Amino acid sequence: MHPFSLSSLAKENLETHLDLPSGTIDHRPRVERRLSDLKGCFRNHEAYEEALQKEDALIYAVTSVEPATGDGQMHYGLGILYPGKIGNEYYLTKGHLHAHRVAAEVYVGLQGEGQMLLEEEGTRESRLLPFGKNTVVYVPGHTAHRTINTGSDPLVYLGIYPSHAGHDYLPIAQKNFRMVVVEKDHRSTMEIR
Repeated sequence: MHPFSLSSLAKENLETHLDLPSGTIDHRPRVERRLSDLKGCFRNHEAYEEALQKEDALIYAVTSVEPATGDGQMHYGLGILYPGKIGNEYYLTKGHLHAHRVAAEVYVGLQGEGQMLLEEEGTRESRLLPFGKNTVVYVPGHTAHRTINTGSDPLVYLGIYPSHAGHDYLPIAQKNFRMVVVEKDHRSTMEIR
């Protein structure tokens, strides 16, 4: 006998519906991150403070579904990252490592245009991958990851991860990512922080 059966899970945990324009899933709670929540994430602190004085803009939101926890179970979340820039740096998510460091994650791009910044824990080796509609990005364990909207429309994506992965934001808050993604000559490019 296994701990979960079809009859033990409510229908709303087996089937959900995505609303891409709003970046929400059925009637699940939505966690919003505003510009004030991203203090220290952007390289240009002066441009950040100036933008914050004008408006505490909604930068991104995530709606998560956690049907069951335990060995072999999966969780997923629908993210929406709005377009914009602080100085020449594109809007981004806080980024995180998984609390259970070996846990990997798969991101599926549903709408919009952006990039995924990956940084290996320890070596801090960085990779910048195109990410948008019809793109899948695999994030290996022990890898910090951050989503960046480089387009003019909302970037909507689905993240799928093991139920025990957890999110660890503290290492990013302490060190941030080594690289930033900026607009230069009308193109996005990666630069050292």
